[in-house]
Amino acid sequence: MLAKINKIRSNKYVRFGLAGTIYILWVIWLGNYWWLFGLGVVFDIYVTKKVNWSFWKSQKKKNSVWIEWLDALIFAVIAVTIINIFLFQNYKIPTPSMEKSLLVGDHLYVSKVAYGPRIPNTPLAFPFTQNTMPVTGGKSYLEWIKRPYKRLAGFGEVKNNDAVVFSFPAGDTVVARYPERSYYSIIRDYAMQIRDNDIRFGRPELSWEQYLTSGRNKVLEEYEIVYRPVDRRDNYIKRCVAIPGDTLEFKNGRLFIDSEPVEIFDGVQHKYYVQTNGTPINPKAFERLGIARSDQEQMGTTYVLPLSEEKADQIKRFTNVTSITRYTTSSGIYNHQIFPHDSAYKWSLDNFGPLWMPYKGATIELTLENLPLYKRVIEGYEGKNIDVRDEQIFIDGAQVTEYTFELGYYFMIGDNRHYSSDCRYWGFVPSDHILGKPKFIWLSLDQDKRFLGKIRLKRMFMSTDKI
Repeated sequence: MLAKINKIRSNKYVRFGLAGTIYILWVIWLGNYWWLFGLGVVFDIYVTKKVNWSFWKSQKKKNSVWIEWLDALIFAVIAVTIINIFLFQNYKIPTPSMEKSLLVGDHLYVSKVAYGPRIPNTPLAFPFTQNTMPVTGGKSYLEWIKRPYKRLAGFGEVKNNDAVVFSFPAGDTVVARYPERSYYSIIRDYAMQIRDNDIRFGRPELSWEQYLTSGRNKVLEEYEIVYRPVDRRDNYIKRCVAIPGDTLEFKNGRLFIDSEPVEIFDGVQHKYYVQTNGTPINPKAFERLGIARSDQEQMGTTYVLPLSEEKADQIKRFTNVTSITRYTTSSGIYNHQIFPHDSAYKWSLDNFGPLWMPYKGATIELTLENLPLYKRVIEGYEGKNIDVRDEQIFIDGAQVTEYTFELGYYFMIGDNRHYSSDCRYWGFVPSDHILGKPKFIWLSLDQDKRFLGKIRLKRMFMSTDKI
């Protein structure tokens, strides 16, 4: 019986039938039926064997060990690349912006099928790189082939409070010397410096747009600038707190969606000032509370720490702690780095909004008052040209009073509220930037420990669905 089963399994037509069925299902999922011509290649591989598809191998004599290793390597690279595009990808947490929900050193299994895999815009790239060659530097991808945005069917859509991996929206333009910073934030810093100098030396003050132009010219003059397509921008992970159609607002650090307060998750942290009686807090106490050394800032007898409400209550009970105060950024003071980067909107990290999330097909009245909120969306993500003349708005040369959105938009923030670069700084995340959803932690390494002690065993294979 076993021999009969093995004979059926080894039959070339049975093997072709199985491989062909999988291939056809993949083409249907892909939605591009030109790929059905590839069925002929599958037939030749399993049945006719007329073409040597592994051209580096000889079909007439035994290959050397090196050729066999090369064959295995090429197969592995192709297989892992296909898996990373269509099924899942690994992602390492590099910064504390999501602590204490996700920790620095957590290695995540990120599902691409949760929201549907995104087909690469630039498919020609060096394997396993995002945008930069590992040793030599420089671009790791070619733009000879550029494809429009397309997403395959997935198992669901992004929901409120999902942890989401996405392409950095402000990463379309990058200062090569400072890749971790937003190009636009660097321009705003330069613009503010030029403005402050004008005020300091009594020169005539210009408009903010003029200062931005001067700042941009300064950055372009001093630094090498790199432009990246959507799929080659750096990947971020944050919590999605607002989906298309929601209205978001922060009031003294408390998040509201559609005027309703949002549940505070256990891992959410804020900045606290911890005052002691002059004696230091025992480092072992910090270790027990999971507060990394890199998170501990001390100014005299005051510690500045990111803490959850639970951890703050525990520290409050330390005998040498005399007071503990949560830091809150006030409203009413213009911060040029806070979205929408317009002096009419004096928002802060803790007092922000209300801000409505556009959804695909939604039409709004477009005015000079709300234009700062959606200008980046219209120009940067939907490819239109905006011009304001005589207090009238023109898009692609035509005067408009309303606008219909082509994509849906989300709002992502870090659980480590005061230590996260997120949408409060650079605005919306478009739907075509969404990559996937983390499903579990397969490895977690503590940067403050040594050798085997670095492994956080309790976090191994921990589900991230309920963080």
